[in-house]
Amino acid sequence: MSVRRHSAEHAESTHAFSSLQPRELEGVTVLGRRSMLKAGLAGMAGLSLPKLLQAREVSAQLDQRPMRQKSVILVWMTGGPSHIDTLDMKPSAPIEIRGPFQPISTALPGVQICEFLPKQAAMLDKMTMIRSVDCRFSNHEPNMVMQSANLDAEPRINREAEKFPALASIIARQRLESIPDLPPYVVLNMKSRSHVAWGGYLGHAYDPFLGDDVGKLFSLPSGLTTDRLQSRRTLTTDLDRLRRDLDLSGSMEATNRFTQQAVSMVTGSRARSAFDIGKEPESTRQRYGDHEWCRQALLARRLVESGVSFVTIDLSNHGSSGTWDTHGDNIPPYGGIWNGLRPLLPVFDHMLTTLVSDLEERGLLDDVLVLAMGEFGRTPKIGTQGSSDGRDHWPIVMSMTVAGGGFRHGQVIGASDRDAGQIKDRPVTPGDLAATIFQHMGVPLDVTYLDNRGRPRFLIDQGKPIVELCG
Repeated sequence: MSVRRHSAEHAESTHAFSSLQPRELEGVTVLGRRSMLKAGLAGMAGLSLPKLLQAREVSAQLDQRPMRQKSVILVWMTGGPSHIDTLDMKPSAPIEIRGPFQPISTALPGVQICEFLPKQAAMLDKMTMIRSVDCRFSNHEPNMVMQSANLDAEPRINREAEKFPALASIIARQRLESIPDLPPYVVLNMKSRSHVAWGGYLGHAYDPFLGDDVGKLFSLPSGLTTDRLQSRRTLTTDLDRLRRDLDLSGSMEATNRFTQQAVSMVTGSRARSAFDIGKEPESTRQRYGDHEWCRQALLARRLVESGVSFVTIDLSNHGSSGTWDTHGDNIPPYGGIWNGLRPLLPVFDHMLTTLVSDLEERGLLDDVLVLAMGEFGRTPKIGTQGSSDGRDHWPIVMSMTVAGGGFRHGQVIGASDRDAGQIKDRPVTPGDLAATIFQHMGVPLDVTYLDNRGRPRFLIDQGKPIVELCG
């Protein structure tokens, strides 16, 4: 907000609100009464919650429709996991193609996956593997194409790429009113802004809520208790009454509602409880384990159970292009297939299967769609970029895992060729994945949003729900 300087004599004049010192630039603080009245709750914990909530309402379209409470958990394997070393092994190929890992049998007759994924192998009858995902145009840093389902969302070739909204942001807009006291789109364990997609054309109101900042949100400044916060809100409301009758547009009533909603997020038991894995029984926490990825999976389950629509877990350990970007041991920090990828797989295996089993036991699996994927696969031939043990990016084909959502599972969709370098059968595009996600979430496929030129854009340019899953 700009502050206009007044003349000296005007500055010396007094008025009924001089005690609030409205011309004094105090910044956004919550240390004194005047500051609280100036800022309301704006800026608390780095979040302008009332403005965020208000922006969501202003930007929401009339295409919102009542929906059943459903959710998505995206286990984002940042960097691009090697399909040929995990879900689409080629044991008959030459060693430079098949890599160092051995295949094992699964719960699906005749289907094999990597030896370091034994838990997933044992429950593959409750999951679906897709071995023919077409990732062309996808890249990382930023990771946009697969998370937005828009082939133009590649910043290296399109200056407007980052404006295409995340699928999660679109869902957040559609489900605006379903969870008034919880953020609809949450990202956990985010190691870099470039690892996830954002609100884009929809606006910052639909950017993800960063779950790693939850401590800031729920840790009120020193000396500020929830009781004081509530009383200050009451004081703000009392002063607002002085000019409510002058506001013929009704925006004052709206502001009060948004402020109340923001206070609810800060002080309400629902949000606090959802983000507090300490409320889980010790047996459940032990079941997931102490690894950070596993704790984030448990938190993701708590969030969707509480009503969050979309949770993305940035499955990475560093802020470069991603832990799964296994270029080779001589290219830090990525590592190669043996030393880089191998240690990740048992943790991932435990995390994914524990999450899916927990959701099933709680009766949530039909309402929660779980996707485990990255931005592309890896080169069929091992040893790239001067390494002897790594694989480079390969957007031609990728494998992924799907569970839950009330879909039909216990199957493998699509296939790659003998070297895992090309799609042989049943290509699945980013648009197909998006249409499947939207169908699960009850988002109409014909909905549009406006770009910054006011032109309508369809949520999906090309794609339709995956019939093998959806029926």
